[in-house]
Amino acid sequence: MKIIRQPQRMTAWSKEQAVAGGIIGFVPTMGFFHEGHLALMRRAGESADLVAVSLFVNPTQFGPHEDLSAYPRDFEQDCTLAKNVGVDVIFAPEAEDMYPAGFNSTVTVGEELTGQLCGASRPGHFAGVATVVSKLFNIVRPDLAVFGEKDFQQLAVIRKMTADLNLGVEIIGHPIVREKDGLAMSSRNTYLQEEERKSALSLSRSLAMAR
Repeated sequence: MKIIRQPQRMTAWSKEQAVAGGIIGFVPTMGFFHEGHLALMRRAGESADLVAVSLFVNPTQFGPHEDLSAYPRDFEQDCTLAKNVGVDVIFAPEAEDMYPAGFNSTVTVGEELTGQLCGASRPGHFAGVATVVSKLFNIVRPDLAVFGEKDFQQLAVIRKMTADLNLGVEIIGHPIVREKDGLAMSSRNTYLQEEERKSALSLSRSLAMAR
């Protein structure tokens, strides 16, 4: 498995695979992998010849008082887990390579998708998501990309952006991967104390009861 940090080198690698006829499947992530991430990587491998994974904690999707500095990170473990499920390359850029001095462009998706639910309480969040995903698509040049349905609003935003901008990437949604007790797997679950962890189950239990 290759680890690439420079955007130019990542694009060069993708161009080489395309010339050779390889289909690239892509999974964008912020790292600290769990079984949910690995399921996305396996799904990408089912439809592609090569699997690329980005590992980048994107600063533009965090608000002023959110957990950018505290977001869990374990690069070595992530590389081991990705390699074990057959990932071919990890793209792990630095923030200054993704947003160099003078960077001043943003991709936004309309308020009908981004102004409610999660977006209502996180102004600017989905602009950060759309901007970084569009940049990653342009750098990695994938044929398809897999996103988890856990972040369903994000998935809808990315589908809309990809279609509206004619980015030519097939977007595949993957069902939520849950813990045995029903809690959706998330890197941020590590923040929860024991009582908070139990309380969080009210979400999946309420959905199941309503269904």
